[in-house]
Amino acid sequence: MNAPTPAVDYSRLFRLDGRTVVVVGAGSGIGREAAQALAAQGAHVVVADYSPEGAEATAALIAERGGVAEAYELNVLDDDAVEAAAERFGTASALVFTAATNVRKRMDDYSMDEFDRVVNLNLRASFQLIRRFGRRFADNGGGSIIGFASIRAQVVEPGQGVYAATKAGLVQLAKTAAAEYGASGVRVNVVAPGVVETPLTGQIRANEEWYRAYAEKSALGRWARPDELAGAVVFLASDASTFVTGSTVSVDGGWTAIDGRFTPPA
Repeated sequence: MNAPTPAVDYSRLFRLDGRTVVVVGAGSGIGREAAQALAAQGAHVVVADYSPEGAEATAALIAERGGVAEAYELNVLDDDAVEAAAERFGTASALVFTAATNVRKRMDDYSMDEFDRVVNLNLRASFQLIRRFGRRFADNGGGSIIGFASIRAQVVEPGQGVYAATKAGLVQLAKTAAAEYGASGVRVNVVAPGVVETPLTGQIRANEEWYRAYAEKSALGRWARPDELAGAVVFLASDASTFVTGSTVSVDGGWTAIDGRFTPPA
């Protein structure tokens, strides 16, 4: 006989009161918006970033709005620093990481130093964050890990090869971690944005033709704002997603859903 389904208070489905969430890359861009959204739902947010100034600025924004946050300097390329962060915040309920870089060059023009720079930040650091926090979350009864992939994990263009490879790799790392840590209550998912107005896309935004072409490719006919990614993060960090793991949540304005090259007359 099945046990009765417990009553769910849907009014609190997205609330994070009494929980700590670590947001890596929260000093600017999508990470900053996600940190503010999580704090607005009651979370104690650890604002982690390579830039202590950026982390402090985000923590101050949260405090101004009545939220609770602490700034934490973290270089995700430093294995010892990642291990220390996981040790200190291993009892958190969720980890979010957004840090990434890109070198837009065709493959023939790439230096191996550039290759290493992109792979180390986008993939190697993600691997370290997932497994260091994943193990501690598992030991503490569960948690949610949320990474940031990209539409480039699915579709590419010239000059995006290495970046796309790292994002596709992150998707597969998340699926593997979901399988390995799932029995211990750890959920691992990624958010896949389309084109977002952040410092990482500055080169495109500086070219009006390029900028407009990207806007017209999406079903909504525009770029995303960083704050439009925050809802997906809150969803994945909260009890609204307790049966979601190993998934990619696309927040791309329909970019990967449509062809986009031509609108037929009928």
